[in-house]
Amino acid sequence: MNYNSYRRKTNTVAVGKISIGGTNPIAIQSMLNTDSHDAAACLKQALELQKVGCDIIRLAIPDLSCAKTIAVLKDGGVTVPLVADIHFDYRIALEAVAAGVDKIRINPGNIGAEDRVRAVVRACREKHVPIRIGVNSGSVEKHILQKFGGVCPQALAESALYHAKILEQCDFDQIVLSAKASDVRTTILTNEILAQHCSYPLHLGVTEAGTAHSGMLKSAAGIGALLTHGIGDTIRVSLTADPKQEVLEAQMLLRALECSTRPQINLVSCPTCGRTQIPLIEMVGEFERRMDDCCIAHPIRVAMMGCVVNGPGEAREADIGIAGGKDEALLFCRGEPLYKVPAARAVDALIDEINRRFGTSRADKHD
Repeated sequence: MNYNSYRRKTNTVAVGKISIGGTNPIAIQSMLNTDSHDAAACLKQALELQKVGCDIIRLAIPDLSCAKTIAVLKDGGVTVPLVADIHFDYRIALEAVAAGVDKIRINPGNIGAEDRVRAVVRACREKHVPIRIGVNSGSVEKHILQKFGGVCPQALAESALYHAKILEQCDFDQIVLSAKASDVRTTILTNEILAQHCSYPLHLGVTEAGTAHSGMLKSAAGIGALLTHGIGDTIRVSLTADPKQEVLEAQMLLRALECSTRPQINLVSCPTCGRTQIPLIEMVGEFERRMDDCCIAHPIRVAMMGCVVNGPGEAREADIGIAGGKDEALLFCRGEPLYKVPAARAVDALIDEINRRFGTSRADKHD
C-alpha cells in the first residue's frame, strides 16, 4: 500500500532542493559527528553521507566561527540540504543563514528575548530558510514540567507547540517539529499528540537510542510504529555509531515498511525448516551481498523461500522470487512459475531475471 494513501496530511516545507511533508518522500537525515571547527573533516564525512543516500545532513554550530564550515561544505560538493543545529546564541543562527544553510534547528525559547527571535525569523524568511523546532526530554520548560508533574508525552508535545506558537506570532509558518525521548513509548505517544494538534511536518527519531544493534531495535519500534499509522515526514535513526550506519539502517527500515520510493529491494525470506532441501541461508546471504548488481527502476519485493509450501503461493505478493525443491529452485514472478534451475545457479538466475524484468541501466541507477 502506498504510504501517501494513509499518511497524515501536512504542510509542505522546502529545505534546499527538496521538499518535506505533503506527499513528498520520507527524507532520511543524519548528523555529522566531526568537530565543526574542522571543515575538512566535516566535508569528508558529509560527502560520505551523501554517497550512501542521506537526504538531509545536520551539523552542530556551537559558535560563530563554525558557520564558515557551511560554505566549505557547499563549495566542496555537498548538494544535499544542510541543517545548522543551534542553541542559546541567536547570532549563530543569523550567521548560519547568511552562510547559506538550508534549515536551522533551534528552540526559540532558549535564544533570548522576543526581539532576538524576530531577528532570526526575519533572516530565515528573507532567505527562505525553514526552522525545525527540536525538543527532547531534557529541554522542556519549567512551567510545563510543573503543569504535568514531569516529563511525559503531553509535556513534550506542549513544549513543541509552545515554541511553534512563538514563531507563529512572528508570522512564520515554515516550521518542522520534532519531539524525541530516549524511550520508545514516550516518543510514539508524543508524536501522536502532535499529529492531532498541528499540520506541520514531523521529524521522527528516538534520541540517545544506543548502539548500532540496540539503537536500531528502538528506532524500528518507535519510528516504525508511527510510520505505520501515517505519521512522519523525515526520520533519523540515532545511533552511537558511524553516521553512515544511521542512513543505511533508515533505508532498511523504510524498505521493511514499504514506505520508500527509492529503487530498492525489500527482501523477504523464510526461516527454513525440515522441508528445505537447498542451502537457503547461504543463498540469501549471497543475494543480499550482491543486491547492488540489481539495477532496478522502482522498489520491488523479492522472496527467497525454502520450499513450495512457502513459495510461490505464500509469497504470491512478491514481484519475483525463488522456491526451493530438491537441489533446485523454481523461479516465479508475481505468483506465476517461470522455470527451474539448479540451486547452485539460483542466485545468478534471480539477479538476471530482476534486471531483465524490472531493470534500468547502471548509469541511471547512480545518477
